[in-house]
Amino acid sequence: MRRCFLPLAAVCLAACAAPVVVVGTGPDPTATPLVWEEHWFEHNQLLDLVASDDAVALYYDRDIDRAQTTAFLPYVSTLWKYTIATYGPIGAGRLHAIFHKDRYLGCHDATYFDASHDFRNVIDCGLQAYDDHNIFDGIFPHVAAVLVESAAHGRDGAPADPLWHQGKWAELYRYDLYVGTGQQALADAVHAEWTGDGATDPFPAPNTHWFRDWSFPLWRDHGGARVMNAFFVLLARDFPVTGVKYARPLNWGEFVHFMSGAAGADLKPLATTAFGWPDTWQAELEQARREFPRITY
Repeated sequence: MRRCFLPLAAVCLAACAAPVVVVGTGPDPTATPLVWEEHWFEHNQLLDLVASDDAVALYYDRDIDRAQTTAFLPYVSTLWKYTIATYGPIGAGRLHAIFHKDRYLGCHDATYFDASHDFRNVIDCGLQAYDDHNIFDGIFPHVAAVLVESAAHGRDGAPADPLWHQGKWAELYRYDLYVGTGQQALADAVHAEWTGDGATDPFPAPNTHWFRDWSFPLWRDHGGARVMNAFFVLLARDFPVTGVKYARPLNWGEFVHFMSGAAGADLKPLATTAFGWPDTWQAELEQARREFPRITY
């Protein structure tokens, strides 16, 4: 795939069939080029910067109907402004939100740690319709949650991911987002869905009700999303890193220890109700208390 760089501008003008092409080429997530060429996975489109504010830079490929997308910036900006107000800045730059129509369906994320996306926070989505509720009500906020988990507070990685399998954290993020941005009907709908009898997962034990028995009580009783931000803060402060990258995953005892520190309360009883409490977790918890004594509750 051809990439266009400023020193080769004359060659790139012909080769890329665009009048001006500026591609992010270094670790400056604050840059918002007017035209950006994709160069990740199978993506190879030229993207136009169509709108921006202090939180978001919005990019469309050249097949997007601009007249059909006037609500995109308000939607993404509201989501991201609430997110950084709740969890703190994610790097120094804007969220770069990219949209396609009828290609690259679904969404993926990248963080400002990722060279593959020119060191920018990115959510890149392909739509089937301009009012694609599957994307805007579900997948986009899910991917935003993954981005937060992967790059909060200056740390690269998601050490709790092997435990909550990404999606269980994303449920808590989404529920809080809907409440916090005035989408109460959507919050009520997912609450009913995720607390229903059929809303179970096979991890860490069969028939686990993650949202009903863990995530929602944690949110309800310990300060809403503040408890999750505190969890990420404590991880960034105390959990082992190599450079800025988390060195390893959390085990269950460490997870409950750090989450208890975030809540300011011993969450072992809640975890026992939600997940069970095998002897191995008790040994891990005791080790975590010795290894991370600054975590108190």
